[in-house]
Amino acid sequence: MPAEQGSRNGPDRAHEPHEAHSEERLIPPHGGYRDLKSFQSAETVYDATVAFCDRFIEKRSRTHDQMVQAARSGKQNIVEGNMASGTSRKTELKLIGVARASLEELLQDFEDYLRQHRLPLWHKDDPRAKAIRAMAYGPRKAYGPYAAHVEKGTPEEAANTIICLIHQTNYLLDQQLRQLDRRFLEEGGMTERLYRMRKERR
Repeated sequence: MPAEQGSRNGPDRAHEPHEAHSEERLIPPHGGYRDLKSFQSAETVYDATVAFCDRFIEKRSRTHDQMVQAARSGKQNIVEGNMASGTSRKTELKLIGVARASLEELLQDFEDYLRQHRLPLWHKDDPRAKAIRAMAYGPRKAYGPYAAHVEKGTPEEAANTIICLIHQTNYLLDQQLRQLDRRFLEEGGMTERLYRMRKERR
């Protein structure tokens, strides 16, 4: 009986790593979106937008809902795109593009708010804008350090703080889109991987 068990387990152990290796090659590692700087930044934008809208935008208004939904779309499409990357790089590329477009829409909403309320839009060289941007250089981006600017600051300070955050997030997403585009062109997607694997097995 021990000999039979060893004989049965032996081939199984030899075969299992081969299956795991093949699966890993066909469906590459994916997920781990919480470690993406673009996701961390988009999550911060979302939290800040919710706080801003609850303070300064009528909660029952369409504008309140649109701004919160645009911020949420920016965050959620990064999640969905990252999770889809294992089986469809084309879908990942599309969803990250949707995230970028949603945050551009949100950026316009905040700029509209400043203009309509006759508040100044901080220039990128404004010391206050530079101070906000400098807060991003940490091990992990989170809403906490920005909360005082958004939840206790004036409408001008709160809106400009979030505008700075959106610009930084859009920069990260632009970089991510370029990398995804280049990788897709060079390596292809699921169909190309499957073709290469079948070719190698012949």
